[in-house]
Amino acid sequence: MSASAVFPSQGGALRTVPVHDGQPGSEWWRSSVIYQIYPRSFRDLRGDGVGDLPGITAEIPALAELAIDAIWLSPFYRSPQKDAGYDVADYCSVDPIFGTMEDFDALVAKAGEYGIRVIVDLVPNHCSDQHPLFQAALAAEPGSPERDMFIFRDGTGENGENPPNNWQSHFGGPAWTRIANPDGTPGQWYLHLFDTSQPDFNWDNPAVREEFERILRFWLDRGVGGFRVDVAHALIKKSGLPDWGGKADGASSEGFPGYDTPMFGQPGIHDIFRSWRKLLDEYDGDRVLCAEANVDPLDRLTDWVRSDEMQQAFNFAYLTHPWNPEKLREIIDSSLRAFDKVGAPTTWVLSNHDVVRHVSRFGLEANNLRSGDGIGPNDAQPHYQLGAARARAATMLMLALPGGVYLYQGEELGLPDHTLMPDEFRQDPTYHRTAGVRVGRDGSRVPLPWRVHEPSFGFSSSGQTWLPQPGYWGRHSRDIQRRDQFSSLNMYRTALEIRRELALGAGSLAWWPEHDAEGLVAFVNGNVLVAMNMGDNPIQLPELPVLAMSSASALEGTKIRPNCTVWLRLA
Repeated sequence: MSASAVFPSQGGALRTVPVHDGQPGSEWWRSSVIYQIYPRSFRDLRGDGVGDLPGITAEIPALAELAIDAIWLSPFYRSPQKDAGYDVADYCSVDPIFGTMEDFDALVAKAGEYGIRVIVDLVPNHCSDQHPLFQAALAAEPGSPERDMFIFRDGTGENGENPPNNWQSHFGGPAWTRIANPDGTPGQWYLHLFDTSQPDFNWDNPAVREEFERILRFWLDRGVGGFRVDVAHALIKKSGLPDWGGKADGASSEGFPGYDTPMFGQPGIHDIFRSWRKLLDEYDGDRVLCAEANVDPLDRLTDWVRSDEMQQAFNFAYLTHPWNPEKLREIIDSSLRAFDKVGAPTTWVLSNHDVVRHVSRFGLEANNLRSGDGIGPNDAQPHYQLGAARARAATMLMLALPGGVYLYQGEELGLPDHTLMPDEFRQDPTYHRTAGVRVGRDGSRVPLPWRVHEPSFGFSSSGQTWLPQPGYWGRHSRDIQRRDQFSSLNMYRTALEIRRELALGAGSLAWWPEHDAEGLVAFVNGNVLVAMNMGDNPIQLPELPVLAMSSASALEGTKIRPNCTVWLRLA
C-alpha cells in the first residue's frame, strides 16, 4: 500500500504526508534484522569467563525466537586482545580464547539450520602490531616494500623528534608512534588512528588490496553471509597527510566541516568497495557489505551504498538521536529521502558495543556523552525507570520503520550499562590512554545474564566473567523474562514477529499530521499506525485495534501515555 494513502479514522480521515514508498527489490538485506554478538560477552561454555563460539552455537535456538535474519560477530580472530579483538594478528584464524575453526564452521552450520546468516566483522583500516606484516615492516628498512604496507613517515623537527603531523588518536593522545632502529637509535613514525598497537594499513599500496581480497575469499568460501566493515571511511588518507584542527573522529565542528577531514571519507575509498562488491557478487546467496562509516552530513553517507558498492551503512545520526521529537522526525525523514535517492535501504540502530546502551542513554538528564565514551561511578547516573520506558518506546518505533534494523546483544533484555564498574576492571584502551579521564566502553560490554539461579547468571558454569556483572542483573535474566508476558524480551519477540508477518521492513512511511500534539511522533507503514509519545502528557489516538505496545500501561483509554509507543491496525 502506498504511503500516500488516506485511511478512515474516528471522526473523518487519517490523512498522511508521504515520505517513503518502499524500494524495489526483494533482497533480504533491504528489510533485514541483524543481531550483533560481542563473542566474549555472549555465552561461555568452557568456564574461563570469556564467551566463545560454542556458546553462541548453543544459543542459536534462543536467537531464532527473535525472528532475526542474521547475526553479526564482532572480531574473533587471533589477537593480543589489546582492543578486544579489533587488533587482529591473523585475519584467517580463530583466536583460541573463542575456540577453533571447527567451532566456527559448526556455528555457521547451526545458524543455517534456522535460516540465519553469519556476518563477520572485517577490520581493514588497521591490524595488530603483532601481525606478521607489521613485524616484517619493523625489521625492514625505510622505503622498503614491507614498510610500504603501512604508513611510515620521517618525523619533523631538527632530528625528526616530532610527529609527521598533528593528528590525534580516537583513544586519546597522538596518532603517531616512533619506532627504534635495530641499533637502538630513534627511527621513523607510524600512523595509528586508534591504539599504538593498531598500525594503519597503507591502502594506496596494491599489495594491501590484494591481501584483503584474499581474506574476503577465505571467509566467503567458509559460507559467511557478508561483512560488517569496521571504520569503512578511514582506509584512504589525503595525499600529503595535512594537519587537521578539527575533531579526531572527523565529526564536524566550528570551522572544521567533516567533509574536509583528511583521514576520513576520501574519494579513493569507493574504488576499493566497488572491487569488493564485484568479488562478493561472484558468490551465491546474496552476500552483503555493511559500512561502519561515521561521516556527515547524512547525504555523504549514501556514497557508500550506491548500487555498485555496499548494501548497507550504519545510520549514526539515528543511533545518537536525543530524546526530542522534532530532531527524531528530522533524522528519520532525511535518512529515508537521502537513501531513496540511491535506491538503498536505511538502517536503524539504537545500541552497539561502542556506545552507552540506550536504556542508560535515555535515562540521563542531559545527553552530553562523548563519542566512544561511557558512564562511570563519578558521573551523573541515569534514571533507570525513565530510561527503560523510553528505550522500550524507542525500540518499538524503530522496529516499525522501513529498512534494515541492527540489534545489540542484551538489548532485548532491557540491559543498561554497568555504570558503577570499579576502575580496576576496565580494559578499554580509551580509559588507559586518557589516564581515566574517559571511562571508555566497557560498561556496554558486560557478559549477558541467562539464568537467574546459576553462577554469573548462566553466562559461565564457573561463575567467572571477564568483566563484572552488576548484582541486580539477575532480574534481567532470559529465563525470568521468558515467563513474563510483559517483559522486554517478550515485547521484542512480539514486535519482531509482527514486523516479519506484515513485512514492515519492506514497507512505506508517511507522517501522520492529524494531531499537532506536543511530543508526538507518528507515522503510517502499510496498514499500521505507529505512535510514540515523547512528551509529558497523554495524547489522544484514534479508536483502532491494538497490534502491539511498548508496555502494558501504554494506553489510558484511547490516549497514549508519555514515554510509550503503540502500533494500531488501520484495516
